[in-house]
Amino acid sequence: MLSIIVPTLNEEKWLPRLLESIKKQSLEDYEVVVADAGSKDRTVEIAKDAGCRVIAGGLPAKGRNEGARVAQGDLLLFLDTDNFLPEGSLKKLLEEFEKRKLDAAGCLVMPLGNEKIPKLIYDLTYNLAARLLEKFIPIPIGFFLAKKKFHQKIGGYNEEIKLGEDLDYTKRVARISRFGILKSTKVFYSQRRFKKEGYLKVILKHFLSGLYTVFIGGIKSNIFKYKFGHYDKNNK
Repeated sequence: MLSIIVPTLNEEKWLPRLLESIKKQSLEDYEVVVADAGSKDRTVEIAKDAGCRVIAGGLPAKGRNEGARVAQGDLLLFLDTDNFLPEGSLKKLLEEFEKRKLDAAGCLVMPLGNEKIPKLIYDLTYNLAARLLEKFIPIPIGFFLAKKKFHQKIGGYNEEIKLGEDLDYTKRVARISRFGILKSTKVFYSQRRFKKEGYLKVILKHFLSGLYTVFIGGIKSNIFKYKFGHYDKNNK
């Protein structure tokens, strides 16, 4: 069984889009666990109406851990509400995961929308780095698939980390498992953070925080001023 875990905070605009894309994957044996950090909008209502299991969450690391704790599946898929799954994409990714006999995996991404420059930026930054560093420094973004037993072996996400908890998690999982970047298809990723903060600023922040996490350790202070659930509803 596949357990899809989504941490949320005031995501009434984006959560329906993600849940609808999950429904179109033609999966049979799966569940969706929404770990909510105290939303003040309709996020929880939307999740319940869609048949999701809703539990109390917190910052992304805590939300993912709480979701994994109650998950019934032996395969965990961690998604952000920034994600959107093209129809049929998850089946392809799961088939590749099984074919390559992986224990954990990230995937390639593409931006929502038809703008050419964002697509080029994604391909020349994250996608290129993910491909080149697959065997050396595993890099995740939004989408992460892992067998539950490996999640449990490393003790889950480090809830003390303020930014880059997914990179720290991936690094620790990859040490004890067979990790790979899935390349059979790409998943959509929202540009809302880029549009709010600017492409250069976001890319630089992720680059520097990635270097810090890889060579020094988890970022436990708020030096990069990361906020969870702070987007304006008009951001795309």
